[in-house]
Amino acid sequence: MTDAHSEPSFTDDEYAFLRHVRFGELPPAVRPEERVALTETDPGRARPVDEPELWDPRRGTT
Repeated sequence: MTDAHSEPSFTDDEYAFLRHVRFGELPPAVRPEERVALTETDPGRARPVDEPELWDPRRGTT
């Protein structure tokens, strides 16, 4: 009786092809000159400091 897992079922090239079929290609890398700095404009959504007893963490609201 032979073990089904004793030899690989696909070659590396076949696995690479199957990954390509399943996931496609990666988008092109963003060049450094195309990158921009981010500026946070929205304050954090942490617990309100002035009324901590009204904060409901299960709903994320007061």
